[in-house]
Order: sequence, then structure tokens, then C-alpha cells
Amino acid sequence: MPDAISDAAVELLTSGVHVAHLATSYEDRPHVAPVWYTYHDGAIEIVTTGKKLDNIRRNPRVALSVQDADEGEANWGVTLRGTASVVDDDTENREIRRRIHDRYGADEDDWPENTAVRIAVGSANHWTYD
Repeated sequence: MPDAISDAAVELLTSGVHVAHLATSYEDRPHVAPVWYTYHDGAIEIVTTGKKLDNIRRNPRVALSVQDADEGEANWGVTLRGTASVVDDDTENREIRRRIHDRYGADEDDWPENTAVRIAVGSANHWTYD
């Protein structure tokens, strides 16, 4: 659903390097953790492992929140809700990891245990503060 993210929200998501907070569900309770992300071809891509990955495999419904702030003062925020799918193809997994590591200045061989996840965004909200 590429139209779920407005052009303005895409501009905010890609305007710099930010940490996102991924919300998954564990035993019907929220589990929130920071993740690196990238926006590519109308979807959000992340790499993760451990509890977050296990949660996604059990329940693919997720939310992601990204905010930009200066010294605690919020400038803007984007909240996305969608369905996550684990990328099982090794070549595609490496490509997503490379894109994310490039964005955050990490070596592409760092954290080889991470698995790529693609989030098809169903809805998104964004806001800015003046």
C-alpha cells in the first residue's frame, strides 16, 4: 500500500538519521524497542533479532514511531502501523542490511545475526511543531 505514507511523511522519515521505536506484541502486551530503519520502495525496512523477531513471527502487526528532537524539544514525528514480513531470501536480506548499515555508517558485515524485516505500511500519521 504505497499511498499509505504521504510525501510529507516520507520526507521526514528520510531527512536524516533517526532511531525508530518498533512496537510488537508479546503475549498480548506491547514490547517496544529501538531499531535502525530505512524507507525503500514504499515500505519500511528494519533489521532485528531476538525477542522482536520472535514477536514478529508470532504476530506480524506492528507499529513504528520516529521522532526528531533538539535537546528534548520535539521538531516532528511520524507514526506508522502495518504488517511485518521476515525476509528469508539471503541475497535480499544482505541487501537490506547493507542499505541500513550504509544509512547509519556501520560496516555492512556488522551484526550478521540480524534478520531483515519489511513492513508494509497500512496507515501513517505525521506532525510537525513550529
